Amino acid sequence: MTLDTWLIYIGVVLVFMAAPGPSHILMMSVGLKNGFQRSLATAAGDLSANAIQMLLAGLGLATALAASRYGFVLVKWAGVAYLAWMGVRQIRNSFRTPLKSRKPNAARTSARRLWMTGFLTSAANPKAVVFFAALFPQFIDSSNPLALQLLLLGGTYLMIDACFLSVYGWSASSLARRSSRLRGALVERLSGMGLLGSAGLLALKSPARHG
Repeated sequence: MTLDTWLIYIGVVLVFMAAPGPSHILMMSVGLKNGFQRSLATAAGDLSANAIQMLLAGLGLATALAASRYGFVLVKWAGVAYLAWMGVRQIRNSFRTPLKSRKPNAARTSARRLWMTGFLTSAANPKAVVFFAALFPQFIDSSNPLALQLLLLGGTYLMIDACFLSVYGWSASSLARRSSRLRGALVERLSGMGLLGSAGLLALKSPARHG
């Protein structure tokens, strides 16, 4: 793979990342309530799922997975239901304590659950395997070792995605920390709405797009 090809690939990935996806909205929701450092657990879960999807694409399983239409639908809607349930629960819980009496970050979600939420959100888009399987061959030179090229393409994608996720998580965390109005139960309500928004984006997600 030449440097020019790699730079073009970076440009293509940046274009795909330009529009916020379910994982990006999820990072904002988590960063808003739990802070930037803890939101990184969600980013790690998302990237872990992406890495597995890339591995499956690299192993040539995209064709077999593409045939599993009903399996895709099941996993996708399970992820949508999970995010929606968390969002509704968070909003409902925010009304149990008066707005002014609720301390910010009083009951933060565990890092394990944050990781799992990120993982399930990304894994709920299993057609990402097909996306990677269609994207990578456009930039692979058949005269060079395949494994190294896949490692470079996959690693580049994960690094770019990690940067985008971090920006979303940091921005939401910074907003919650600096604004005196974003406190207590209000933070939980906005975070819950973010989870619902993430579920909505995932439900509407096109099989040909990933983010």
